[in-house]
Amino acid sequence: MQAESPIGIFDSGLGGISVLHTIHQMMPGEDLIYIGDSKYNPYGIKTKEEITERCLKICDAFMELGCKAIVIACNTATSACVPLLREKYPIDIIGMEPALKVACSLGEKQRIAVWATSFTLKEEKFANLMHRFDQEHQIDRIPCPDLVELVEKDQLGDTKKVKDTLNFYIQKDQGESLDSIVLGCTHFIFYKKMLRQLLPDSVQIVDGNEGTAAHLKDLLGQKQLLSNKKTGKVEIKNTLEEKVEYSKKLFQRLEECK
Repeated sequence: MQAESPIGIFDSGLGGISVLHTIHQMMPGEDLIYIGDSKYNPYGIKTKEEITERCLKICDAFMELGCKAIVIACNTATSACVPLLREKYPIDIIGMEPALKVACSLGEKQRIAVWATSFTLKEEKFANLMHRFDQEHQIDRIPCPDLVELVEKDQLGDTKKVKDTLNFYIQKDQGESLDSIVLGCTHFIFYKKMLRQLLPDSVQIVDGNEGTAAHLKDLLGQKQLLSNKKTGKVEIKNTLEEKVEYSKKLFQRLEECK
């Protein structure tokens, strides 16, 4: 393992493209390999054992590719098995969790909605995180499976359907009375621009992508494993070959929104 070795990033499907993009922006000299597991998507309705099996296979593939670190760009997969992965592999495994701490730091007695998959919201890992803050803040858990499906099925261009779906979840949680919405699934980053249009300016939209990328950079820096190159390669793979071109389109969509 060397400083020029690649970083592996994976997700249950296409949401992690948003994390890939954030890491590329923060660390442009790094070679990045992304694996989307669309053949087995969605993870949010699978058992912990099924999710763990998929994560192990993907991480094994990254180890064969000589990766110096692995980012689980999926809150659901992190909830399912990050301790096991960290025990099994000799490199840094960076997981994700809903950025609830960030939302709670925005003020006292906040009313916060956490949008995520059903799996993430019912897991002990999130329950423990929520318990740290729910004495001082009102925290609502909102499972949003339809938002995952819209990304995976290439329906982001259907503006009416996207807007109707977002409004459904906003109304479900009385979104106008919220202080913040935590986007606890990497798929949901693709809705930030429209959410900003639909919500009052007073409602903050919080996600964990930048924090995850910063943590990765810090860990690699501590081990002197940051690349010295000016420009790294971004390689996108998927367990469904037909999803690769769409994945590249999503990455480019984020590039154009910078």
